[in-house]
Amino acid sequence: MSNSRRYTPRALSLAQPDFGVLRKAQRGDERAFSLIVRAYETPVYNYVLRLVGDRALAEDLTQEVFIRVFQGLPRFSLRSKFTTWLCQVTKTRVLDELRANERRPRALVAIDDAPPLEAVDAPVEQLETIDALWSAVTELNPDLKMALLLRDVVGLSYNEIADSLDTTLATVKWRIFKAREEVQLALAREGITFAPSTKPAPAPAPAAAELAS
Repeated sequence: MSNSRRYTPRALSLAQPDFGVLRKAQRGDERAFSLIVRAYETPVYNYVLRLVGDRALAEDLTQEVFIRVFQGLPRFSLRSKFTTWLCQVTKTRVLDELRANERRPRALVAIDDAPPLEAVDAPVEQLETIDALWSAVTELNPDLKMALLLRDVVGLSYNEIADSLDTTLATVKWRIFKAREEVQLALAREGITFAPSTKPAPAPAPAAAELAS
């Protein structure tokens, strides 16, 4: 399609916090904890916003997530990955909110409310592409959306996502493949195609028992 635009996702990675800082925060050092908040509040906020679709609510939920993290840090095992645990806390709080408000209409999110990380100085055409991308993501069901956002916005590995969502690796791979497939189909209808090198290979659908996990 000669007039189509191509969207190439940026590879992201969420690093683990400095071990010394994490230990100090675990002992109640507020300065150390503020460093952790500063490092992770943006990806957590972006993730929450794309799930709940409301800027003010996302800000409140992000604050509540870090309150829960601070309260839970003394019990956190340093043998575990902090980012996985952080996403588990975030998922639990967001699901509680979605269940409590499942009948409430969700507000549409304007692109200006939360510019994606790769769109800070993007040209107008790219912003239009990103706007179409997020519109397509918004239409995904919650299971597909959570898995996709943890991978492409937060930057977790497939194994970390499986741990965060308390499901199997096969289910995570299938959900992300299915989510990307649905997003690509929606973008194709807008004349936007993915670069060939970024198109994911088909993933086998997990067994019914795995999907239910």
